[in-house]
Amino acid sequence: MVNYDELAQDYQRHRQVHPEVLKQLIATSEVRRDSTVLEVGCGTGNYIHAFHSATDAKSWGVDASEQMLTQAKHQSPDIVFSQGLASSLQFGEAFFDFVFSVDLVQHLEDIIPYFSEVFRILKPGGRICTVTDSEEIIRTRRPLAFYFPDTITVDIERYPSLLVLRKRMGDAGFQNIKQIQAEFSYELRDIEAYRTKAFSCLHLISPEAFQAGLTRLEGDLAQGPIPANSRYVLLFGHKPTQIVYL
Repeated sequence: MVNYDELAQDYQRHRQVHPEVLKQLIATSEVRRDSTVLEVGCGTGNYIHAFHSATDAKSWGVDASEQMLTQAKHQSPDIVFSQGLASSLQFGEAFFDFVFSVDLVQHLEDIIPYFSEVFRILKPGGRICTVTDSEEIIRTRRPLAFYFPDTITVDIERYPSLLVLRKRMGDAGFQNIKQIQAEFSYELRDIEAYRTKAFSCLHLISPEAFQAGLTRLEGDLAQGPIPANSRYVLLFGHKPTQIVYL
């Protein structure tokens, strides 16, 4: 079990916004300055802060971890942050224009209540985006999968498949579900995020597997920058403008 209160400072120091994910969130959400936006599972607030800075939309963030929210509030005083669960969002019906999550669904025991809650709090015509990993991405992540191969099994078990996510979004009432992949390659020059386990899956493998991967990573870094990649899948959906109840 991962204690996210204990990870808050390391997340704040080492977890960065994926530039292509942010670009797609902004472009596909069609958010304006007068729009209302919520990130569920906002952690230390990196994504909602970057989204707010780029759009000036009225922004909220929700997370279950008090310490994650403490870091978020320091970073983004103009955003309304509150502690809460994805399965029980404390907002009125039809309040938001856009609701998104990044790396949230693998932490939920049941994704059905989450999608139902988002559907409830979205305005008619509002949009949802679920940013997640596919099995193919999990198997080919570099450096995670390459240096810490035990994370592959851990995360395939944690992450709902894209097929399941699309089905659950549709079951909740979302329409026009589309899938976009965002990716970029870079050179890894600082591995402190791995030393401090600023990725939750590193807390779920054995100490021996972690140390073996870290030793290899440190050895390769001593020879020069390490080629790395970062990829995500974004699942977008719409709440219908008119809902017919049978």
